[in-house]
Formats: sequence, structure tokens, C-alpha cells
Amino acid sequence: MVKRVVVGAHYGLRDWLMQRITAILMALYSLSITGYLLMQPNLDYNNWTGLFSSQIVRTFTLLFLLSLFYHAWVGIRDIVMDYVKPAGVRFVIHVLVILALLLYAIWSVEILWGM
Repeated sequence: MVKRVVVGAHYGLRDWLMQRITAILMALYSLSITGYLLMQPNLDYNNWTGLFSSQIVRTFTLLFLLSLFYHAWVGIRDIVMDYVKPAGVRFVIHVLVILALLLYAIWSVEILWGM
């Protein structure tokens, strides 16, 4: 008889799908920004600030960053669950990564909508 040890919370298909969706969002955003930058004959501070003064660009930039943070969380969580065996160390790494990603998200909002 095989003894099965259940580890994690069976994220499986949901996280696989979310990683694909976030990857598509990040790719579309990256292509859009790259296209905009390539079409600018003289990219200077005024063009750059003009681009990010738009509410739509800031919103999609935040969506890109939140997608990046979630994508990173799923990847890091899976790596840690696969390769870090002591539960205490795994817990500490998870907490540190979550705190870092939350701080990055707060910092992103502050940068995009700060004064």
C-alpha cells in the first residue's frame, strides 16, 4: 500500500490557469508599451510623463504589476513547496515573500498615484 502525504492546499488547475492569464496580460502590456516607445521619434521626459499622466495607462500599469506579483508568488510558492522540506523554514520563506510582494504592491500604487 502506498502512503500518500498531502502537502499544500491543492491549488493545481486554478493557479496554472492564473499564471497563464497573468502571463498573457503581462505580454500584452509589454508589447503595447514597447510599440508606443518605438513610435516616439524623440523620447524625452515630457513624452514619458505624458504617457503616465493618463488614468488608463496608470490603471493598466498597476494591473501589469499586480499580475507580475501574483505570477511571482505562484512560481516562488511552488518552488519552495517542492524544494524546501522543513515546514518551519518553508513558512518563514512564504511569509517573507508575501510581505515583500505586498510592500511592492503598496509602493507601486504610491508611485503611480502619488504626489
